[in-house]
Amino acid sequence: QVQLVESGGGLVQPGGSLRLSCQASGATFSIGQAAWYRQAPGKQRALVAIISRYGSVNYADSVKGRFTISTDTAKSTVYLQMDSLKAEDTAVYYCNGDLTGSSGSNYFNIWGQGTQVIVSS
Repeated sequence: QVQLVESGGGLVQPGGSLRLSCQASGATFSIGQAAWYRQAPGKQRALVAIISRYGSVNYADSVKGRFTISTDTAKSTVYLQMDSLKAEDTAVYYCNGDLTGSSGSNYFNIWGQGTQVIVSS
């Protein structure tokens, strides 16, 4: 079964750091792009960071200079390093990507289940 599984969320104090991971199960991020989104209470899901298959990255203005998106060499895991966290970063973070399954089939716009990040003192 092709799926994305996020981990690494939790409670952190303002100014702290967290590293989110997104593991592709039964597939790799070998095509297209991978991205992290977040959804705060009462707000729409919004793009946080995106990385192309060629390694180019883009970030939401609100996280530039604080967050870093990266992939491992095997393209099966995407990371989001979050530093200098603020209360307004509190949200459920979702991984999204285009995948290639072990059978060679491609899967587009796959979402993970989300991981909660709470920034609070």
